[in-house]
Amino acid sequence: MTVARNCGKRDFLTLLDFSAEELAAIVQRARSLKQDPSPKTLTGKTGVAMFEMKSTRTRVAFEAGMAQLGGHMVMLSHQDSQLGRGEPVEDTARVLSGMVDVIVIRTGNQAQIEQLAETASIPVINAMSTRYHPCQLLADVQTYEELRGSITGATVAFVGDGYNMCHSYINAARQWGFNLKVASPEGYRPDPELVKSCNNVQLVETPQEAVEKADLVVTDVWSSMGHEGEQDSRLSVFNGYQITADLLDLASRDTLLMHCLPAHRGEEISEDLLDDPRSVVFEEAGNRLHSQKALLEFVINGGW
Repeated sequence: MTVARNCGKRDFLTLLDFSAEELAAIVQRARSLKQDPSPKTLTGKTGVAMFEMKSTRTRVAFEAGMAQLGGHMVMLSHQDSQLGRGEPVEDTARVLSGMVDVIVIRTGNQAQIEQLAETASIPVINAMSTRYHPCQLLADVQTYEELRGSITGATVAFVGDGYNMCHSYINAARQWGFNLKVASPEGYRPDPELVKSCNNVQLVETPQEAVEKADLVVTDVWSSMGHEGEQDSRLSVFNGYQITADLLDLASRDTLLMHCLPAHRGEEISEDLLDDPRSVVFEEAGNRLHSQKALLEFVINGGW
């Protein structure tokens, strides 16, 4: 699939920033890059990755991916950048726009990402906020489609905190046309306005109802970044929402299990379930490299 993007720079702050056709092209390109990992399509290009919050998969995938494509990624922690000392976001955006070709940012503040993108004249990629985690969904869809074919029309269950991963799954259901069932405790459900925006999302009462006959089962940690002080209380609230082998048995015979990692074994997922034959979490993690390379190509070079 060949997709030429619209004129002007393109930001990737949520999955809704691209059309369904563009997202499909990125996933297809990621699968191609997995087979031919190092075409030098970004030679001479430089990006900056600004990470306020900790990261393993996202950071390594962007840094390694840029290098494999012939470019270079400058890594800045919150302590390294002047944003950490109070420089206005607009000033940072203007300075970086004159130096690099793309900004990748991970911060808890979604509004800050949007403000950065509004001012910058170069593309901005959301590498995770407390609101969305769109890069993860590219890898998740890639993994599913490599193993099971098109995700369109599939039934997906999300069990756990209605937080950034859940929000991105809602947007993904809208863009890829799969049916999403979400089971979250009262008070920890996803944004109701976001749920209303997608006709194929259903909030259900129990994890059993969500997982029944699902083609894909997804979970995430109960205490994500930004919730560190709530861990003890959340263990009580989310009691009964753990993905176990018995719960997974309610899904379809060919179901897949995904988790964006890191996992808290024995909390949101039982101790040994990541090693279950139905689990594809490590394939999913590995695909972060290929999908983020495809994303970098798309926003920097303007499609293919």
